[in-house]
Amino acid sequence: MAISTKTTKVFYSDLRSDLAVNPATDDVMVNTNEAAIEQSIKNLLQTNFYERLFQPTVGSNIRSLLFELATPQTSYNLKEAVFEVIENYEPRCQIIDVIVENDIDRHSLNVYIEYRAINIDGIRSFNTVLSRVR
Repeated sequence: MAISTKTTKVFYSDLRSDLAVNPATDDVMVNTNEAAIEQSIKNLLQTNFYERLFQPTVGSNIRSLLFELATPQTSYNLKEAVFEVIENYEPRCQIIDVIVENDIDRHSLNVYIEYRAINIDGIRSFNTVLSRVR
């Protein structure tokens, strides 16, 4: 949801994924601006194809890449999949760079994402850990 303010900056807000309740107002709390974008990106990265009802193409094939051998080709494929899913389904930001590091000891991948939010000054970055769960 985008709300335009007087300074022509865009204010983004989404419901928090844990549906936490504000104790003072008993309303569901929201994430705003960069936190909303980062939560959306994390949700997209963890969504596989055909998981969303009536939207079977939303998501990516990242989960299957987590079970591949830890090779440079797998890291490259994961990087391309991250770029693709964010470019296709997150219009509020522009991806600048994605760095994928294998953490062989923990059987996971560390993904560092650098992005620029549309109509918000500055470059932001965050990281997320993608791990294999069976």
